[in-house]
Amino acid sequence: MTHIAVPERFPEAQARAVHELAETQQCVARREQLIDAGLSRHTVAYMLRSGRWRSDAGGLVIAMHNGPLSVEQAESLAVLAGGRVCALAARTAAARAGLLGWPTPRIEVIVPRGTTYPVVSLVDVKVHESRRFTAEDIHPASFPSRVRLSRAVIDAASWSRTPRATCGLLAAAVQQQLCTPAQLLDELDRAGAIRRALLMRAALVDIDGGAHAMSEIDFVRFCARHGLPRPQHQLVRRDSRGRRRYLDATLVGPTGAVVRVEIDGALHLAVQTYWDDMYRSNDLSIGREVALRFPSYVIYADDRDAVAQLRAALKLSASRDNLAACAS
Repeated sequence: MTHIAVPERFPEAQARAVHELAETQQCVARREQLIDAGLSRHTVAYMLRSGRWRSDAGGLVIAMHNGPLSVEQAESLAVLAGGRVCALAARTAAARAGLLGWPTPRIEVIVPRGTTYPVVSLVDVKVHESRRFTAEDIHPASFPSRVRLSRAVIDAASWSRTPRATCGLLAAAVQQQLCTPAQLLDELDRAGAIRRALLMRAALVDIDGGAHAMSEIDFVRFCARHGLPRPQHQLVRRDSRGRRRYLDATLVGPTGAVVRVEIDGALHLAVQTYWDDMYRSNDLSIGREVALRFPSYVIYADDRDAVAQLRAALKLSASRDNLAACAS
């Protein structure tokens, strides 16, 4: 732990109380916590004025040393600045609970809607306000406080910038055995009408092994929405690794270009880099004998990269007449 600065000639009992507070809170505390531990306001002011301690959030939060903040200390400061009902959220909370591969450059915290979060300068914080966030959402045994893992994952997925990241977060949480699809579906039910709820539900059903529920008509509708030829379907089969391939389809473009499409329903085996590899492989295939593979989320997320690759492989122009002819 970082060595904390203690006032000279400090009473032993008070020094012990301050050390205990520093040990349990990563050397970061709210000003009133230090007063409750036995320090006078004059002593706190002296430690700040002398440069031994630093304050942030308008003086509400104090780091009990003057060195650089560790990751844990920065997260503690961000949470303590928000008051009693404030917690690490989304990707930050998920990473603290063990999720690997989904970092965030800013510390994400969550507070109830209408909370006034103070200006902070020592850390970079992204504040989320939520009408449905209460103390019951906070993990009961964590410091700094963080939301329960299932809520962190659902929030992180909902707040992601792209549908691909939304599905990738869900898949990663299950693949790393941090959550089950059932737990995430329950959390999604509690969340109600949040952003990308339908997409997340479809992805979680897929992750849970229910990809067969996506019927051939879903891919037909996907093609129709994006001006692609009507697909000719083949049988569902398993590949050499035993993974289910479904909606194995053939598309024929107006110039005679033939493209075979496989939709990989094993979303629980997919991670972001695996999906990226699919797209890179597709780019190499376009122009030769074409067989394209996509993760299943492209259908229910209407992924624009997948649409662009299919159009390129089929040698489709973007004209309305051509798109209408393909969809007919």
